[in-house]
Amino acid sequence: MKGFVVKLLKAAVLAGVGVMLLRFVGPKLSERMERMFEEAPEDFPPKWMYLNITAIRENTERILEALRQEPIAAATGTAQPVA
Repeated sequence: MKGFVVKLLKAAVLAGVGVMLLRFVGPKLSERMERMFEEAPEDFPPKWMYLNITAIRENTERILEALRQEPIAAATGTAQPVA
């Protein structure tokens, strides 16, 4: 049982160190990635992927907002067909 507790404590310490590293290194890495994508040529495949994912997220947010408004419009009788 004592060996298990020691292993558990070691795992917790390693996890804590990992979280601390991500907190300090994560923002810098994110900034670096953004800079890399801005500097990449327009036909760079990962840039296409990044731009497509960004567009999908924007579309999803727009759709979710429309769906959130739909029940309100239906309840008030102001619902209009979507073109």
